[in-house]
Amino acid sequence: MAEATGVFFYVLPGIASVANFTLSSASPTLVPLGVATFSSLFQIGWAFALGIAFAIITCAPTSGGHFNPAITLSLAIWQGFPWRKVPYYIFSQIFGAFVAGLVLMGMYWTQISEMKAAFIEAGKPLVANGAPASILCSFPNPDQTNLGYVFLIEFFVDAFLAVVIWACLDPANPFVSPAGAPFAIGLAYGVMVWGFANVTISTNLARDLGTRIVAAIFFGREAFSYMTYSPISILVNIPATLFATAYYEIVLKDSFMIIAKGHAQHRDGDTGLVRHLSKVGMIENDEPGTDGGAAQTSAMSSDGVPVKR
Repeated sequence: MAEATGVFFYVLPGIASVANFTLSSASPTLVPLGVATFSSLFQIGWAFALGIAFAIITCAPTSGGHFNPAITLSLAIWQGFPWRKVPYYIFSQIFGAFVAGLVLMGMYWTQISEMKAAFIEAGKPLVANGAPASILCSFPNPDQTNLGYVFLIEFFVDAFLAVVIWACLDPANPFVSPAGAPFAIGLAYGVMVWGFANVTISTNLARDLGTRIVAAIFFGREAFSYMTYSPISILVNIPATLFATAYYEIVLKDSFMIIAKGHAQHRDGDTGLVRHLSKVGMIENDEPGTDGGAAQTSAMSSDGVPVKR
């Protein structure tokens, strides 16, 4: 339930901002009044960024805050997350996005119905970028006929996000505190929306599949068949995330395990190493400036356990 709630918390504000953008841009009554200028990709990026931060703050203490099937699989591969829990987590994540899509349709039902009727009357498709279905899930632009190009965009965006997430989860990373991690991860999503939403990204299997099912219910099965894009939006997230987390684990990670093997020496000696591990940056000495047997150094480790020498 925590995983489903967390995905709901991050998807609902995001797609609500997309609804605001799409509906105000398409409305013949609102555009002349300048209301459409309130919405932009900048606003949408912030909605997803803060939604993710709030989701982590609210639900991660219970479930660990995966909120993405690819992250769940990566944690099972690299961090020992129990494989028996993986199917339950993935189902819950997709379900959370599905419920968010249904709630959004209910809250904007009047406006979406009017937009749908106007598109039908004008002979425009209901499933396309800028059409009513795009409120719920992404679709390529009409000129994005090269799916290899779309694949690479999705792959690199998802890999970027996975590296940032893995860096935030690294206990040896001195630059991200547990309190700051939700906002760092959320801002990473915001940056990707600001940079690449205009050329089509989905970023998360659960977020895309859950809302795409809702789009298929209300706007037809073309939500899955349009330009044969849905396999990219749903599945590319997994190999991209596995690649990025493998890259971090093999190339970038410099953690306690390396230090424990005696392959690291701090430039300030043992006391500097204690400061590094404790992340408090200070040592309390009975005899300042000495490093003899009578000196006692202490600090708090990252999990609150005193470290004494």
